[in-house]
Amino acid sequence: MKKIALILVLFLLFPSISNAKNCRKGIPCGNSCISASKTCRIGTYSEVPTSKPKKSKSTPTSEQVAISKQNFDNAKTQLTKLYKSNPAQTEFYCGCEFSFNNKKGIVDFSKCGYKPRKNLNRASRIEWEHVMPAENFGRHLQCWRDGGRKACKKDVSFNQMEGDMHNLQPAIGEVNGDRSNYRYSQFTNQFNQYGQCQSAVDFKARKFQPREEIRGVIARTYLYMSNKYNINLSDSEHKLMMAWNKTYPPENWECERNQHIAKIQGNDNKFITEQCNEKSLN
Repeated sequence: MKKIALILVLFLLFPSISNAKNCRKGIPCGNSCISASKTCRIGTYSEVPTSKPKKSKSTPTSEQVAISKQNFDNAKTQLTKLYKSNPAQTEFYCGCEFSFNNKKGIVDFSKCGYKPRKNLNRASRIEWEHVMPAENFGRHLQCWRDGGRKACKKDVSFNQMEGDMHNLQPAIGEVNGDRSNYRYSQFTNQFNQYGQCQSAVDFKARKFQPREEIRGVIARTYLYMSNKYNINLSDSEHKLMMAWNKTYPPENWECERNQHIAKIQGNDNKFITEQCNEKSLN
């Protein structure tokens, strides 16, 4: 009887003995704290979760989403849609009409008097011209110094600038190629390199003279790129752009195009917006 009573007392004092089989080596259980070399014989245990709770991510803004998707390929796709919706608009340097066959832009020489200088195949197609050349904004980045445009393809800042639609215009491929990264300038009154096209290139001096109708567009594009991406312009370049900006105010299409791009890309060109707003008030 005494033995049975002793067992009953132990059971009442230590009810968790039956759970000892759940204990593991090195795991605290009950009020005891044991080393990894010993086995817990009293009470139960609960394992502490080893994984940290996931932090909730903040939802990106529409502007952040737009920037993350901003690159040259996406810009060309969006601009092709824009110009398909506005078929009356002409290409940039020579004012020639063009149309699209899927994504391929085709130039109509017959209505603008364009004559290819030496490259008929490239002259026949539309290319997306960077008004401010890629070298102008790329050379500010380390990737460009490391390996030029190819090395910058994985750089987020470069992709954003290269894909900025405010800096892209549809141009005859041959003229786009001839312009290269030459600076805009005024140097001639003779235009005979591309038939009736009123733009000219000086290959020796590395200068390009755009037709008068687009000089204001070029100026506001340069001022925009300089302001938005902190790109330095030379004194002579800045003076020329300021003069063209004042002399050649925006026409209706420039104002409309600016608004369309703002809806797609998430930001306007303030140098266009300011003058277009003043124009609408007058």
